[in-house]
Amino acid sequence: MICRVGGAVCALPIESTVETFRPLAIEPVSGAPPFVLGLAIVRGQPMPVVDLARLISGTPGRPTRFVVVKTGTRQAALAVDAVLGVREIGASQAQGLPPLIEDANAPAIAAVGALDRELFLVLQAARLVPEGLGERTAGAKLAS
Repeated sequence: MICRVGGAVCALPIESTVETFRPLAIEPVSGAPPFVLGLAIVRGQPMPVVDLARLISGTPGRPTRFVVVKTGTRQAALAVDAVLGVREIGASQAQGLPPLIEDANAPAIAAVGALDRELFLVLQAARLVPEGLGERTAGAKLAS
């Protein structure tokens, strides 16, 4: 799943992606880290919403889509600026792409690791991709 997050384009592993949709109402949660926007009710269940731009850069994003990802037995909604599509990236090509969290906001990433190990693993598998990836590749899914 190729998404725009702030000034970056990233690829989330398709096997972790459940669905995408327009943002829902979010109820703030006191004491949550700054990258956690709060809770949204998704299909009748409360789900944490993470501002992916703020998580990786420290700067709030302008989300127009939620991408729901599986985090072990739970799910979380990643607020992204845009979903650009689903593209296949070969395993060898994916290995050559920098990890999404490589130059990310270190304290925020450490907080994710402490709060939700499964979400950390999903983000660890995500990659930064070149701006024109969507135009150069076609396919049905993102290979990891």
